[in-house]
Amino acid sequence: MAAENNGASSIGERWKAYHPAKSTLVWACIITAIVTIAIGFTWGGWVTGGTSRTLAAEAGDLSRDELATVICVQRFKAAPDSARQLSELKAIDSSYKQRQFIEAGGWATMPGEDDASRAAATACASALAG
Repeated sequence: MAAENNGASSIGERWKAYHPAKSTLVWACIITAIVTIAIGFTWGGWVTGGTSRTLAAEAGDLSRDELATVICVQRFKAAPDSARQLSELKAIDSSYKQRQFIEAGGWATMPGEDDASRAAATACASALAG
């Protein structure tokens, strides 16, 4: 039968007969680990712990400002003179001054805080004036 194959053996037989050197196996493992890490961080969506903490903090700040904006709008509309205040707010032409108007009115200052969130005050003024 060996004469019929002209000395060629099957892939399975060659695989069984192959005995790589230890250094070849070590380098193959190292290269595989490097490629896996590179692919994971570039396309796999992996992030470091520091990046994860930063993203979580940013998401928390954003959601806190969104909630403060909703509360600000509710407080503004619940005020007894809200119609007059709204007309004054809409008469202001600068978004900076509109934010200051909301901050001065105290609608964007959350309980337990001394100052209003600028992002919440800006979004509140935009929501009310728009």
